[in-house]
Amino acid sequence: MPEGSMGISNIATCTAPVNIAVIKYWGKRNEELILPINSSLSVTLHQDQLKTTTTIATSRSFQEDRIWLNGKEEDINHPRLQSCLREIRRLARKRRSDGDPGLDSTGLSHKVHICSVNNFPTAAGLASSAAGFACLVHTLARVFGIEAELSAIARQGSGSACRSMYGGFVQWIMGHQDDGKDSLAQQVEPETHWPELRILVLVASAERKPIGSTSGMHTSVETSCLLKHRAEAVVPVRMDGMIEAVQRKDFPAFAELTMKDSNQFHATCLDTYPPIFYLNNVSHQIINLVHQYNNYYGETRVAYTFDAGPNAVIFTLQEHVSEFIQVVRHFFPPETNDGQFIKGLPVNCAPLSEELKQIGLEPIPKGISYIISTKAGPGPCVVDDPTQHLLGTDGWPKKTE
Repeated sequence: MPEGSMGISNIATCTAPVNIAVIKYWGKRNEELILPINSSLSVTLHQDQLKTTTTIATSRSFQEDRIWLNGKEEDINHPRLQSCLREIRRLARKRRSDGDPGLDSTGLSHKVHICSVNNFPTAAGLASSAAGFACLVHTLARVFGIEAELSAIARQGSGSACRSMYGGFVQWIMGHQDDGKDSLAQQVEPETHWPELRILVLVASAERKPIGSTSGMHTSVETSCLLKHRAEAVVPVRMDGMIEAVQRKDFPAFAELTMKDSNQFHATCLDTYPPIFYLNNVSHQIINLVHQYNNYYGETRVAYTFDAGPNAVIFTLQEHVSEFIQVVRHFFPPETNDGQFIKGLPVNCAPLSEELKQIGLEPIPKGISYIISTKAGPGPCVVDDPTQHLLGTDGWPKKTE
């Protein structure tokens, strides 16, 4: 009998967000379980602008587990993917053996088809693996009827994915147990806590980064003295300071810690041997621009942070968004003025004073491809509309025009 003809036993679709760390995670003490050498803290970005969508179906007619990512079939045997699948199935079997009356056990032995799409560039330093694995785990849990603390499972797919299991402001507590059971994500404040906070993603490059995070971290742990000092002496103090700044909505304190931690993360990359370069010339100019802009006003109005890639993430308050975008547009003149330069939340036009145009930087035409305007958002969501499934009624990816 052909695959799919016997119908789907279970299907679910979920979405999950990108998160941007303001206190960075870099380096593992256990590669297999993905246990970090330090705690970290992130802001979950709104899914209206950046998200992964995943549909998972089970059917007795599926011959094997399969996965499609952004329209292309990928290797289902990737070790981290297998870790997540294995753990969810283990929990489902445990529920069945415990005699849970609410568990539909028909699909426990069935193979899965997984279809996932991102609405943002993959592997360009925009935390695609965090959103992807958070979405995978949340959707698997839905399909298999698991109601448990899921961040430890998402962590085994991608470390930062555990933080994408919650909205708002999220800490990943490094934990100390060898089995990783205390290495979990925890929400510090919900997305509604700081409504004035705005986030601008300045996409300097949408291309795949030259050195992946996994191999880069491994080399840093092996060779960087600064990384060890950072994990032991710097991050614990910064975590306390960042949580306090978030809870008090103290933007200058939040901004300064964010920029200092980004700088130190990239310093550890330079302290790695051979050194790792994630920032490019445009990244450096954005850093200069932020400091010149803040100096011009004599106060901290904007902050930058960079993950393992050249794209800047800018934090600011709603009242400063329009002007700062005009500053960016002036110093990084876009290729087009047809509105495609700014995506996401609408941004009002603002005049730019001649003084701000003279803050000492040379413009770099086309240095920034586009800007995504967003804010803090919720954690993973279930999509109830069956027409939004990425898999058809036969369990195979829907054809896209």
